Amino acid sequence: MKIAVLSRNSSLYSTRRLLQAIEARGHEGVVIDHLKCDLVIEAEGPSIYYQGEKLEGISAVIPRIGASVTFYGTAVVRQFEMMGVFSTTYSQSIVRSRDKLRSLQLLSGAGLPMPKTAFTNYSKEEKNLIDTVGGAPVIIKLLEGTQGLGVVLAETRKAAQSVVEAFHGLKARIIVQEFIKEAKASDLRVFVVDGKVVGAMKRTGKEGEFRSNLHRGGNAEVVKLSRAERTAAIKAANAMGLSVAGVDILQSARGPLILEVNSSPGLEGIEKATGVDIAGRIVEYIEKNQPKKKGTISKLKA
Repeated sequence: MKIAVLSRNSSLYSTRRLLQAIEARGHEGVVIDHLKCDLVIEAEGPSIYYQGEKLEGISAVIPRIGASVTFYGTAVVRQFEMMGVFSTTYSQSIVRSRDKLRSLQLLSGAGLPMPKTAFTNYSKEEKNLIDTVGGAPVIIKLLEGTQGLGVVLAETRKAAQSVVEAFHGLKARIIVQEFIKEAKASDLRVFVVDGKVVGAMKRTGKEGEFRSNLHRGGNAEVVKLSRAERTAAIKAANAMGLSVAGVDILQSARGPLILEVNSSPGLEGIEKATGVDIAGRIVEYIEKNQPKKKGTISKLKA
């Protein structure tokens, strides 16, 4: 098979590992910068041109779409889907995962536990909004934030009100979320492929940092999941329509709480912490799913 990794940078760890795994299993791997793709839509059928040449012969794609280019990136993935090319992550699922509010609504609708969260349309009732999630301290997040950016811990009610007012003054969309003290600046990153947990690590923020993101200096260690944590991760990925997902879970006094579901989870941290060939598992998933008949597209609920 000819498998394309949709990535803007071929030197990134995740992109390199996927190419290695593709070639190790006897397939041809190529990297395609999705921002350099031209989409042609006509009565004869959809097509994609890359650097002036029509793309043909691709059996599957592995989307690595950055949050800043979600709109065009998902349009490219959708075009591949309409051409009958199998994708490890459906375009609609990427769109879902990038909208924090929509994601939480879907997870809540599936009955999954999560930190209590509130959203408002620039309401002036900051005090009531904070009380709704249990009072200070609270976590305040930009809906478009990634890798820990746009996330603020407000330790007092006064600080929380000031931050909410500031974001609303900038017309920035935010959510206010319950702070889980017992998580102690740690969370679990659970990697799910094809409905199975293939790796898990515990991430802990550096001293003085409440965010556990590895990009912000956190560290990771392999962890053995409880049955409840494993089940929650699989259900969360399914609720988002994701066959490849990184599910972030907080360990709380009331059990595992789903924090976020990532549609383009990085491979470096999880592979180095667990020693598991996650990239190879993704290629195995592709092998199990032959390209769909031309002209078909997955029908996911909005």
